Amino acid sequence: MSKFSQRWWSPRVGREVNVVRWGEIGRPVLLFPTAAGDAEEVERMLMIEALSPLLEAGRLKLYSVDSVPGQMWLNESNQQPAATAIQAGFDRFIVDELIPAIHTDCGGPADIVAAGASIGAFNALAAICRHPELISAAICMSGTYDLSDFLEGDVDENWYLASPLHFVPNLPEGHRNLDDLRRRFVLLAHGTGRWESPEQSWRVAECLGARAVPNRVDEWGPEWDHDWPTWRRMLPQYLDELLPT
Repeated sequence: MSKFSQRWWSPRVGREVNVVRWGEIGRPVLLFPTAAGDAEEVERMLMIEALSPLLEAGRLKLYSVDSVPGQMWLNESNQQPAATAIQAGFDRFIVDELIPAIHTDCGGPADIVAAGASIGAFNALAAICRHPELISAAICMSGTYDLSDFLEGDVDENWYLASPLHFVPNLPEGHRNLDDLRRRFVLLAHGTGRWESPEQSWRVAECLGARAVPNRVDEWGPEWDHDWPTWRRMLPQYLDELLPT
């Protein structure tokens, strides 16, 4: 199983961003780190080891990227409007820089699955809801989906546009994003153990369901905490379900 790292300066976020890929063939999966995680967090937390059967079988190429907004919110400032401006810039980085790089690496356009846990689940959900023409499915684990849990200040335009809980209910019928999103799938999973907030998944499911967006909530038991052992069990199971054999 190969590993390839690349770092470049992004004018959209005003800093260097690291991207790491594991695997050589298979469906591209973009895995977002937790709040202030970097692109290699998933390897340190043994997620790559958990996914090794799928990687070695050639069923996926896994990409991970620094959690740029989360790093700023936790280490620099979580105050408006700078905090949501960096989230907006990160979205443009994903669309204008990272996804084209993934397509090039895959030899052409490819269906991408987005995934993540905690704030990574928020980024996966935001990616598919904002860009359903680019993301075919999202696996959101133990998600934190309300930006008010992280940010201080009033909702501004960047916050509104970043937050599926805010903008999805207001997408007009006939809007291309809504039409595309209705052909996608969002999986929302959470445990019911320590530090979990199951109500967040159900709130997103209600938001998506009201707009006829296909989704499913999987609730795991009280032995499953908001922690990496849970996500290391969840993600291989769900990717095995979603990815071609």
